[in-house]
Amino acid sequence: MTRVLHILDHSLPLHSGYCFRTRAIMKAQIAQGLTVAGVTGVRQDQNGYQASAPKEEADGLEFFRTLADVQGPSPVREWREVSVFADRIAQVVAEWRPDILHAHSPALNGLAALRIAQRTGIPLIYEIRAFWEDAAVGNGTGREGSPRYWLTRQLENHVVGGADAVAVICEGLKSDLVSRGVAADKITVSPNGVDMGMFGAPPAPDERLRRELGLGGKSVLGFIGSFYDYEGLDDLIAAMPILEELESTTHLLLVGGGPMEEALKQQVADAGCEGIVTFTGRVPHDEVERYYSLMDVMVYPRKSMRLTDLVTPLKPLEAMAQGRIVAASDVGGHKELIEDGVTGVLFPAGNPQKIAEKLADLLHARENWPQTIEIAKKFVSADRNWSSNILRYNPVYQRLIAGKRFEQAA
Repeated sequence: MTRVLHILDHSLPLHSGYCFRTRAIMKAQIAQGLTVAGVTGVRQDQNGYQASAPKEEADGLEFFRTLADVQGPSPVREWREVSVFADRIAQVVAEWRPDILHAHSPALNGLAALRIAQRTGIPLIYEIRAFWEDAAVGNGTGREGSPRYWLTRQLENHVVGGADAVAVICEGLKSDLVSRGVAADKITVSPNGVDMGMFGAPPAPDERLRRELGLGGKSVLGFIGSFYDYEGLDDLIAAMPILEELESTTHLLLVGGGPMEEALKQQVADAGCEGIVTFTGRVPHDEVERYYSLMDVMVYPRKSMRLTDLVTPLKPLEAMAQGRIVAASDVGGHKELIEDGVTGVLFPAGNPQKIAEKLADLLHARENWPQTIEIAKKFVSADRNWSSNILRYNPVYQRLIAGKRFEQAA
Protein backbone atom coordinates (compact mmCIF):
# COMPACT_ATOMS: atom_id res chain seq x y z
CA MET A 1 0.00 0.00 0.00
CA THR A 2 1.55 3.30 -1.11
CA ARG A 3 2.33 5.73 1.70
CA VAL A 4 2.26 9.42 0.74
CA LEU A 5 3.57 12.19 2.99
CA HIS A 6 2.21 15.62 2.06
CA ILE A 7 4.56 18.47 2.96
CA LEU A 8 2.54 21.62 3.63
CA ASP A 9 2.72 25.26 4.57
CA HIS A 10 -0.40 24.96 6.74
CA SER A 11 -3.47 22.74 7.04
CA LEU A 12 -6.74 22.10 8.81
CA PRO A 13 -8.14 23.09 11.25
CA LEU A 14 -7.29 26.41 9.57
CA HIS A 15 -9.72 27.40 6.82
CA SER A 16 -8.32 28.56 3.46
CA GLY A 17 -8.40 27.48 -0.16
CA TYR A 18 -4.98 25.95 0.43
CA CYS A 19 -6.28 23.86 3.34
CA PHE A 20 -9.43 22.78 1.53
CA ARG A 21 -7.49 21.57 -1.53
CA THR A 22 -5.19 19.59 0.77
CA ARG A 23 -8.15 18.05 2.57
CA ALA A 24 -9.77 17.08 -0.73
CA ILE A 25 -6.59 15.46 -2.03
CA MET A 26 -5.94 13.50 1.16
CA LYS A 27 -9.57 12.36 1.56
CA ALA A 28 -9.75 11.21 -2.06
CA GLN A 29 -6.45 9.34 -1.77
CA ILE A 30 -7.61 7.56 1.36
CA ALA A 31 -10.78 6.55 -0.48
CA GLN A 32 -8.56 5.03 -3.17
CA GLY A 33 -6.71 2.93 -0.60
CA LEU A 34 -3.55 5.01 -0.17
CA THR A 35 -2.11 5.73 3.27
CA VAL A 36 -1.58 9.46 3.71
CA ALA A 37 -0.40 11.95 6.28
CA GLY A 38 0.70 15.57 6.26
CA VAL A 39 3.51 17.51 7.90
CA THR A 40 3.24 21.29 8.32
CA GLY A 41 5.98 23.86 8.78
CA VAL A 42 6.39 26.63 11.33
CA ARG A 43 3.89 28.85 9.49
CA GLN A 44 1.01 26.69 10.73
CA ASP A 45 1.22 28.69 13.96
CA GLN A 46 1.85 32.00 12.16
CA ASN A 47 -1.43 31.56 10.28
CA GLY A 48 -3.40 31.80 13.50
CA TYR A 49 -3.49 28.28 14.91
CA GLN A 50 -1.32 27.14 17.80
CA ALA A 51 -0.43 23.47 17.43
CA SER A 52 -0.69 21.67 20.77
CA ALA A 53 1.16 18.44 19.98
CA PRO A 54 3.75 17.07 17.51
CA LYS A 55 0.98 15.01 15.90
CA GLU A 56 -2.68 16.00 15.59
CA GLU A 57 -5.84 14.85 13.89
CA ALA A 58 -8.14 17.23 12.00
CA ASP A 59 -11.28 16.11 10.17
CA GLY A 60 -10.07 12.51 10.38
CA LEU A 61 -6.69 13.35 8.80
CA GLU A 62 -3.28 12.91 10.41
CA PHE A 63 -0.88 15.87 10.57
CA PHE A 64 2.61 16.08 12.02
CA ARG A 65 3.51 19.55 13.33
CA THR A 66 6.77 21.50 13.43
CA LEU A 67 6.82 22.95 16.93
CA ALA A 68 9.43 25.69 16.65
CA ASP A 69 9.61 29.45 17.01
CA VAL A 70 11.81 30.80 14.23
CA GLN A 71 12.90 34.44 14.45
CA GLY A 72 15.20 36.77 12.57
CA PRO A 73 15.13 39.33 9.78
CA SER A 74 14.22 38.30 6.25
CA PRO A 75 15.74 36.38 4.47
CA VAL A 76 17.59 34.87 7.47
CA ARG A 77 14.30 33.82 9.03
CA GLU A 78 13.20 32.00 5.87
CA TRP A 79 16.44 30.02 5.67
CA ARG A 80 16.03 29.05 9.32
CA GLU A 81 12.47 27.94 8.57
CA VAL A 82 13.73 25.68 5.79
CA SER A 83 16.33 24.08 8.07
CA VAL A 84 13.91 23.55 10.94
CA PHE A 85 11.27 22.15 8.60
CA ALA A 86 13.78 19.82 6.91
CA ASP A 87 14.78 18.45 10.31
CA ARG A 88 11.13 17.79 11.18
CA ILE A 89 10.46 16.12 7.82
CA ALA A 90 13.47 13.88 8.44
CA GLN A 91 12.02 12.85 11.83
CA VAL A 92 8.62 12.08 10.28
CA VAL A 93 10.21 10.11 7.44
CA ALA A 94 12.13 7.97 9.93
CA GLU A 95 8.98 7.36 11.99
CA TRP A 96 6.32 7.07 9.28
CA ARG A 97 8.41 5.66 6.37
CA PRO A 98 6.64 7.11 3.30
CA ASP A 99 7.09 5.85 -0.24
CA ILE A 100 6.54 9.31 -1.76
CA LEU A 101 7.21 12.86 -0.61
CA HIS A 102 4.53 15.13 -2.07
CA ALA A 103 5.53 18.73 -1.32
CA HIS A 104 3.19 21.63 -1.98
CA SER A 105 4.22 25.20 -2.71
CA PRO A 106 5.58 27.65 -1.63
CA ALA A 107 9.17 27.01 -2.63
CA LEU A 108 10.38 27.02 0.99
CA ASN A 109 8.45 23.78 1.53
CA GLY A 110 9.95 22.39 -1.64
CA LEU A 111 13.49 23.30 -0.52
CA ALA A 112 13.03 21.51 2.81
CA ALA A 113 11.54 18.45 1.09
CA LEU A 114 14.28 18.40 -1.55
CA ARG A 115 16.96 18.15 1.13
CA ILE A 116 15.32 15.06 2.59
CA ALA A 117 14.59 13.49 -0.79
CA GLN A 118 18.23 13.82 -1.78
CA ARG A 119 19.37 12.47 1.58
CA THR A 120 17.02 9.45 1.68
CA GLY A 121 16.39 8.66 -1.98
CA ILE A 122 12.61 8.89 -1.50
CA PRO A 123 10.96 10.22 -4.69
CA LEU A 124 9.76 13.83 -4.56
CA ILE A 125 6.84 15.34 -6.44
CA TYR A 126 6.56 19.11 -6.06
CA GLU A 127 3.14 20.70 -6.58
CA ILE A 128 2.70 24.36 -7.48
CA ARG A 129 -0.67 25.92 -6.70
CA ALA A 130 0.43 29.44 -7.63
CA PHE A 131 3.69 31.25 -8.18
CA TRP A 132 4.05 32.87 -4.79
CA GLU A 133 6.00 35.85 -6.11
CA ASP A 134 2.95 36.66 -8.25
CA ALA A 135 0.59 36.02 -5.34
CA ALA A 136 2.57 38.56 -3.29
CA VAL A 137 2.10 41.12 -6.06
CA GLY A 138 -1.61 40.32 -6.18
CA ASN A 139 -2.20 40.77 -2.45
CA GLY A 140 -0.07 43.89 -2.22
CA THR A 141 2.88 42.50 -0.25
CA GLY A 142 5.31 42.30 -3.17
CA ARG A 143 6.40 44.11 -6.32
CA GLU A 144 7.05 42.53 -9.69
CA GLY A 145 10.71 42.75 -10.64
CA SER A 146 11.91 43.40 -7.08
CA PRO A 147 14.91 41.46 -5.65
CA ARG A 148 12.52 39.42 -3.49
CA TYR A 149 10.36 38.62 -6.53
CA TRP A 150 13.44 37.49 -8.47
CA LEU A 151 14.81 35.40 -5.58
CA THR A 152 11.48 33.62 -5.02
CA ARG A 153 11.33 32.75 -8.70
CA GLN A 154 14.89 31.38 -8.66
CA LEU A 155 14.18 29.26 -5.59
CA GLU A 156 11.12 27.79 -7.30
CA ASN A 157 13.16 27.02 -10.42
CA HIS A 158 15.72 25.25 -8.21
CA VAL A 159 13.09 23.08 -6.55
CA VAL A 160 11.43 22.27 -9.88
CA GLY A 161 14.80 21.25 -11.30
CA GLY A 162 15.58 18.99 -8.35
CA ALA A 163 12.18 17.33 -7.97
CA ASP A 164 11.52 13.98 -9.66
CA ALA A 165 8.17 15.25 -10.96
CA VAL A 166 6.11 18.41 -10.87
CA ALA A 167 2.35 18.92 -10.53
CA VAL A 168 0.42 22.13 -11.21
CA ILE A 169 -3.23 23.03 -10.84
CA CYS A 170 -3.83 24.41 -14.33
CA GLU A 171 -2.55 24.72 -17.87
CA GLY A 172 -1.46 28.31 -17.33
CA LEU A 173 1.14 27.30 -14.74
CA LYS A 174 2.32 24.41 -16.91
CA SER A 175 2.81 26.68 -19.92
CA ASP A 176 4.83 29.14 -17.85
CA LEU A 177 7.12 26.37 -16.55
CA VAL A 178 7.62 25.00 -20.06
CA SER A 179 8.62 28.51 -21.19
CA ARG A 180 11.31 28.41 -18.50
CA GLY A 181 12.75 25.24 -19.99
CA VAL A 182 11.04 22.57 -17.87
CA ALA A 183 10.26 19.44 -19.88
CA ALA A 184 6.52 19.15 -20.51
CA ASP A 185 6.54 15.42 -19.70
CA LYS A 186 7.84 16.20 -16.20
CA ILE A 187 4.67 18.18 -15.42
CA THR A 188 1.26 16.75 -14.48
CA VAL A 189 -1.84 18.96 -14.36
CA SER A 190 -4.10 18.15 -11.40
CA PRO A 191 -6.83 20.79 -11.56
CA ASN A 192 -8.73 22.28 -8.69
CA GLY A 193 -11.85 20.26 -8.09
CA VAL A 194 -14.83 19.81 -5.85
CA ASP A 195 -16.21 16.92 -3.85
CA MET A 196 -19.53 16.41 -5.61
CA GLY A 197 -20.77 14.45 -2.63
CA MET A 198 -20.80 17.69 -0.63
CA PHE A 199 -23.09 19.48 -3.08
CA GLY A 200 -26.74 18.72 -3.62
CA ALA A 201 -29.58 21.08 -4.35
CA PRO A 202 -28.87 24.76 -3.67
CA PRO A 203 -29.79 25.78 -0.12
CA ALA A 204 -33.27 27.24 0.27
CA PRO A 205 -33.19 31.04 0.60
CA ASP A 206 -32.97 32.21 4.20
CA GLU A 207 -35.99 34.51 4.21
CA ARG A 208 -35.33 35.82 7.71
CA LEU A 209 -31.84 36.93 6.69
CA ARG A 210 -33.25 38.40 3.48
CA ARG A 211 -35.57 40.60 5.55
CA GLU A 212 -32.77 41.58 7.93
CA LEU A 213 -30.61 42.70 5.02
CA GLY A 214 -33.45 44.44 3.22
CA LEU A 215 -33.08 42.34 0.07
CA GLY A 216 -36.73 41.57 -0.57
CA GLY A 217 -37.52 41.78 -4.30
CA LYS A 218 -33.84 42.26 -5.22
CA SER A 219 -31.70 40.50 -7.81
CA VAL A 220 -28.67 39.76 -5.65
CA LEU A 221 -25.15 39.63 -7.02
CA GLY A 222 -22.82 37.98 -4.54
CA PHE A 223 -19.16 37.65 -3.64
CA ILE A 224 -17.82 35.64 -0.70
CA GLY A 225 -14.12 35.72 0.09
CA SER A 226 -11.12 37.88 0.90
CA PHE A 227 -11.02 41.46 -0.32
CA TYR A 228 -7.67 41.58 -2.11
CA ASP A 229 -6.94 44.11 -4.84
CA TYR A 230 -6.61 41.42 -7.52
CA GLU A 231 -10.21 40.28 -6.89
CA GLY A 232 -11.36 43.41 -8.75
CA LEU A 233 -14.20 44.29 -6.38
CA ASP A 234 -13.58 47.98 -7.04
CA ASP A 235 -14.44 47.38 -10.71
CA LEU A 236 -17.65 45.60 -9.72
CA ILE A 237 -18.63 48.40 -7.36
CA ALA A 238 -17.93 50.95 -10.11
CA ALA A 239 -20.28 48.98 -12.36
CA MET A 240 -23.18 49.03 -9.88
CA PRO A 241 -24.58 52.55 -10.58
CA ILE A 242 -24.49 51.76 -14.30
CA LEU A 243 -26.14 48.40 -13.71
CA GLU A 244 -28.84 49.96 -11.55
CA GLU A 245 -29.89 52.10 -14.51
CA LEU A 246 -30.16 48.97 -16.65
CA GLU A 247 -31.76 46.74 -13.98
CA SER A 248 -33.21 48.70 -11.07
CA THR A 249 -33.69 45.73 -8.72
CA THR A 250 -29.97 44.80 -8.61
CA HIS A 251 -28.13 44.66 -5.27
CA LEU A 252 -24.54 43.66 -4.50
CA LEU A 253 -23.87 41.58 -1.37
CA LEU A 254 -20.21 41.38 -0.30
CA VAL A 255 -19.39 38.81 2.39
CA GLY A 256 -15.91 38.77 3.89
CA GLY A 257 -13.11 41.21 4.54
CA GLY A 258 -9.47 41.90 3.90
CA PRO A 259 -6.90 44.53 2.96
CA MET A 260 -9.19 46.39 0.54
CA GLU A 261 -12.24 46.53 2.79
CA GLU A 262 -11.96 50.15 3.99
CA ALA A 263 -11.04 51.42 0.52
CA LEU A 264 -14.04 49.63 -0.99
CA LYS A 265 -16.39 51.05 1.63
CA GLN A 266 -15.04 54.53 0.94
CA GLN A 267 -15.56 53.97 -2.79
CA VAL A 268 -19.21 53.06 -2.16
CA ALA A 269 -19.68 56.15 0.01
CA ASP A 270 -18.01 58.44 -2.53
CA ALA A 271 -20.22 57.04 -5.30
CA GLY A 272 -23.34 57.41 -3.18
CA CYS A 273 -24.40 53.84 -3.84
CA GLU A 274 -24.80 52.62 -0.25
CA GLY A 275 -28.36 51.66 -1.10
CA ILE A 276 -27.30 49.04 -3.66
CA VAL A 277 -24.17 47.61 -1.99
CA THR A 278 -24.11 45.77 1.35
CA PHE A 279 -21.00 44.76 3.28
CA THR A 280 -21.65 42.05 5.86
CA GLY A 281 -18.11 41.82 7.20
CA ARG A 282 -16.62 38.45 7.98
CA VAL A 283 -19.16 35.86 9.09
CA PRO A 284 -18.64 32.56 10.96
CA HIS A 285 -17.89 29.65 8.62
CA ASP A 286 -21.06 27.82 9.60
CA GLU A 287 -23.12 30.94 8.75
CA VAL A 288 -21.76 31.42 5.22
CA GLU A 289 -24.39 29.23 3.58
CA ARG A 290 -27.18 31.48 4.87
CA TYR A 291 -25.75 34.39 2.87
CA TYR A 292 -24.93 32.17 -0.07
CA SER A 293 -28.59 31.14 -0.26
CA LEU A 294 -29.63 34.71 -1.08
CA MET A 295 -27.28 35.16 -4.04
CA ASP A 296 -28.76 34.84 -7.50
CA VAL A 297 -25.46 35.30 -9.36
CA MET A 298 -21.96 34.70 -8.00
CA VAL A 299 -19.60 37.31 -9.45
CA TYR A 300 -15.80 37.02 -9.70
CA PRO A 301 -14.43 40.26 -11.25
CA ARG A 302 -10.69 39.50 -11.00
CA LYS A 303 -8.24 41.97 -12.51
CA SER A 304 -5.90 40.89 -15.30
CA MET A 305 -2.37 40.19 -14.03
CA ARG A 306 0.05 37.27 -14.02
CA LEU A 307 -1.55 35.72 -10.93
CA THR A 308 -5.09 35.72 -12.29
CA ASP A 309 -4.13 34.85 -15.86
CA LEU A 310 -2.09 31.81 -14.79
CA VAL A 311 -4.05 30.41 -11.83
CA THR A 312 -7.53 28.88 -11.74
CA PRO A 313 -9.58 29.69 -8.62
CA LEU A 314 -11.70 27.19 -6.71
CA LYS A 315 -14.74 29.29 -5.78
CA PRO A 316 -16.37 29.43 -9.26
CA LEU A 317 -16.21 25.63 -9.46
CA GLU A 318 -17.91 25.29 -6.08
CA ALA A 319 -20.59 27.75 -7.17
CA MET A 320 -21.26 25.77 -10.36
CA ALA A 321 -21.39 22.52 -8.38
CA GLN A 322 -23.89 24.17 -6.04
CA GLY A 323 -26.14 25.05 -8.96
CA ARG A 324 -25.41 28.78 -9.00
CA ILE A 325 -25.08 31.05 -12.03
CA VAL A 326 -21.49 32.29 -12.33
CA ALA A 327 -20.28 35.54 -13.93
CA ALA A 328 -16.56 36.30 -14.06
CA SER A 329 -13.93 38.43 -15.74
CA ASP A 330 -12.23 37.08 -18.83
CA VAL A 331 -8.80 36.49 -17.23
CA GLY A 332 -6.93 33.33 -18.19
CA GLY A 333 -7.67 31.48 -14.97
CA HIS A 334 -11.40 31.95 -15.43
CA LYS A 335 -11.35 31.03 -19.12
CA GLU A 336 -10.01 27.58 -18.20
CA LEU A 337 -13.18 27.03 -16.15
CA ILE A 338 -16.00 29.00 -17.76
CA GLU A 339 -17.24 28.98 -21.34
CA ASP A 340 -18.99 32.27 -22.02
CA GLY A 341 -22.68 31.77 -22.65
CA VAL A 342 -22.48 28.03 -21.98
CA THR A 343 -21.39 27.34 -18.39
CA GLY A 344 -21.52 30.95 -17.24
CA VAL A 345 -20.82 34.49 -18.36
CA LEU A 346 -17.48 36.19 -18.97
CA PHE A 347 -17.07 39.97 -19.05
CA PRO A 348 -14.03 42.14 -19.88
CA ALA A 349 -11.74 42.53 -16.87
CA GLY A 350 -11.37 46.04 -15.52
CA ASN A 351 -14.21 47.56 -17.57
CA PRO A 352 -17.15 48.65 -15.34
CA GLN A 353 -19.31 49.66 -18.30
CA LYS A 354 -18.97 46.25 -19.97
CA ILE A 355 -19.36 44.47 -16.63
CA ALA A 356 -22.69 46.25 -16.08
CA GLU A 357 -23.91 45.49 -19.59
CA LYS A 358 -23.07 41.78 -19.40
CA LEU A 359 -24.65 41.41 -15.96
CA ALA A 360 -27.78 43.23 -17.11
CA ASP A 361 -28.06 40.92 -20.13
CA LEU A 362 -27.69 37.95 -17.79
CA LEU A 363 -30.37 39.18 -15.39
CA HIS A 364 -32.74 39.81 -18.31
CA ALA A 365 -32.34 36.25 -19.58
CA ARG A 366 -33.35 34.21 -16.55
CA GLU A 367 -35.18 31.75 -18.78
CA ASN A 368 -31.75 30.46 -19.88
CA TRP A 369 -30.44 29.90 -16.37
CA PRO A 370 -31.68 26.32 -15.82
CA GLN A 371 -29.86 25.09 -18.93
CA THR A 372 -26.66 26.97 -17.99
CA ILE A 373 -26.78 25.56 -14.46
CA GLU A 374 -27.26 22.02 -15.76
CA ILE A 375 -24.39 22.23 -18.26
CA ALA A 376 -22.05 23.82 -15.68
CA LYS A 377 -22.82 21.18 -13.09
CA LYS A 378 -22.19 18.39 -15.60
CA PHE A 379 -18.85 19.99 -16.51
CA VAL A 380 -17.75 20.10 -12.88
CA SER A 381 -18.91 16.54 -12.25
CA ALA A 382 -17.11 15.17 -15.30
CA ASP A 383 -13.94 17.27 -15.43
CA ARG A 384 -13.42 18.90 -12.02
CA ASN A 385 -14.43 16.17 -9.58
CA TRP A 386 -11.79 15.32 -6.96
CA SER A 387 -12.47 11.60 -7.19
CA SER A 388 -11.30 11.65 -10.82
CA ASN A 389 -8.71 14.44 -10.53
CA ILE A 390 -6.72 12.53 -7.93
CA LEU A 391 -6.27 9.65 -10.35
CA ARG A 392 -3.80 11.83 -12.23
CA TYR A 393 -1.28 11.46 -9.42
CA ASN A 394 -1.28 7.66 -9.39
CA PRO A 395 0.73 7.00 -12.58
CA VAL A 396 3.30 9.55 -11.40
CA TYR A 397 3.62 7.94 -7.98
CA GLN A 398 3.94 4.46 -9.49
CA ARG A 399 6.53 5.57 -12.06
CA LEU A 400 8.67 7.33 -9.44
CA ILE A 401 8.54 4.44 -6.98
CA ALA A 402 9.40 1.92 -9.70
CA GLY A 403 12.25 4.12 -10.89
CA LYS A 404 13.78 4.39 -7.43
CA ARG A 405 13.51 0.64 -6.90
CA PHE A 406 15.25 0.08 -10.22
CA GLU A 407 18.05 2.43 -9.20
CA GLN A 408 18.48 0.66 -5.89
CA ALA A 409 18.50 -2.76 -7.54
CA ALA A 410 21.13 -1.61 -10.02
